[in-house]
Amino acid sequence: MSNLLDRFFVYHPAPWIDRDWARASGLPLQDIWFQAEDGTKLFGWYVENRATPVVLLWCHGNAGNIIHRLDNLVELYRLGFSVFLFDYRGYGRSQGRPTEEGMYQDALAAYDYLAKGRRVVPERLLLFGRSLGGAVAGHVAVRRPAAGLILEGAFPSVAAVARVHYFGLPVDWLLGAEFNLTDRLAALSMPVLVIHGGLDEIIPIELGRQVFEAARPPKDFYLVPGADHNDLYAVGGRAYFQRLRQFAEQVVKVR
Repeated sequence: MSNLLDRFFVYHPAPWIDRDWARASGLPLQDIWFQAEDGTKLFGWYVENRATPVVLLWCHGNAGNIIHRLDNLVELYRLGFSVFLFDYRGYGRSQGRPTEEGMYQDALAAYDYLAKGRRVVPERLLLFGRSLGGAVAGHVAVRRPAAGLILEGAFPSVAAVARVHYFGLPVDWLLGAEFNLTDRLAALSMPVLVIHGGLDEIIPIELGRQVFEAARPPKDFYLVPGADHNDLYAVGGRAYFQRLRQFAEQVVKVR
């Protein structure tokens, strides 16, 4: 029962749309097929930019697929970052159905692709998790080395979100998914940047501050005052991307 409710309340994947996305975006998108530990076939885009040594592993949120992150990807590429943006199982072209444990497997497989297939060393790698992807990126962070972790619009746990939106009722008891980021942050010892929108109604800012409080130093909190949950990079504009660059310059060490 809980798995059925998870599919309704937690995961909102969108089907793939066939198009020449590289041409539409103007990006040098490389199609990447890779496999999770359980054999699930996964798809992502790798965009290489040698302007900086930074490589970003992007764990997106619970809705849509990688197509819906293209505008943001363009800006990250302009910033000089290489980016691996992938879809979890059941999203876009990736096979299977989304589950919490499956998504953790998918993100670890994406990390391993960068480490083995691209020979990206941890000192160059930033983990980026947006919304539900924050817990996914946090899971990777406690199991694999990286230069730093960026959490945007993230929440402490599914239970914390449920309490906010359902008047304190324990509706999370009906769900199988937990996505407990707080516990992972308590075990983490890498630099963390927490970003949150001041007008976020989906994940209110108090939840973002709880995420920040759970993280161990070194850490920083960056507020985008007029931003909601899904428009931080658009509302934040140049200052937002400068903050990302600043964090990258602080933590990415290349010998």
